[in-house]
Amino acid sequence: MASSSDAAASTGSTPEPPESDTAAQGAPERRGRVRLRRTAVMAVPATLIAATLAIMTAQGALGVQFAISGLPFTVTATNLNGTGFEQFGNLDNMIKNSPNAGDTGGQVLVVTSAIKDATLTKLCQSVNLGGTNLLITAGDGATPVTATDLTTDSTELSGDAEFNNIEIGNDGSKLNKAGVKARKGMFSQQADTVHIANLRQTNYATTAGVFKLPNLKLRFSDTGC
Repeated sequence: MASSSDAAASTGSTPEPPESDTAAQGAPERRGRVRLRRTAVMAVPATLIAATLAIMTAQGALGVQFAISGLPFTVTATNLNGTGFEQFGNLDNMIKNSPNAGDTGGQVLVVTSAIKDATLTKLCQSVNLGGTNLLITAGDGATPVTATDLTTDSTELSGDAEFNNIEIGNDGSKLNKAGVKARKGMFSQQADTVHIANLRQTNYATTAGVFKLPNLKLRFSDTGC
């Protein structure tokens, strides 16, 4: 997808038309770049997920290394910039008999996004505790939030996204951009860099090697992010 050819075979003796004026003037070719406007960054095919759920459950899919609470939280940022990006389907687990399990069996199907180095401006995170929201904001000044080895497990992710040198359809065990690998045979994608404006996520888990939050504020609020 990121490097598909534009060449087409001629079916007659009529010569091919000349290249456009823009190409003739030597305009640089943009390869390996994909823009997505106000859409989910990745949609894992439902049939693929259904086929691999049993395998993931039996083998213990790679993801966060803790039992999730089962309470989703919202994360927003005006801009996210990342170097070394990977994404793949995953399965998170709650503790046995968790009160938040509902009819899920204590498991949540998620998309794991991994970024080697990330910066986020005007970060907001909120979780609904039933009648009030625990609200965290950071990076709203001249210094953005920074993170290394950042992973998020999401059920929803949207924004205006741009990837450089993207590869879609990788085997998850062969990912090499962010240092995280999925199970063999898992559908995945990766890119050298990612930029997402107006980021909004519904997450169940986040991990990072280092997470720096300048101008951090934590408080209770009637509204979330």
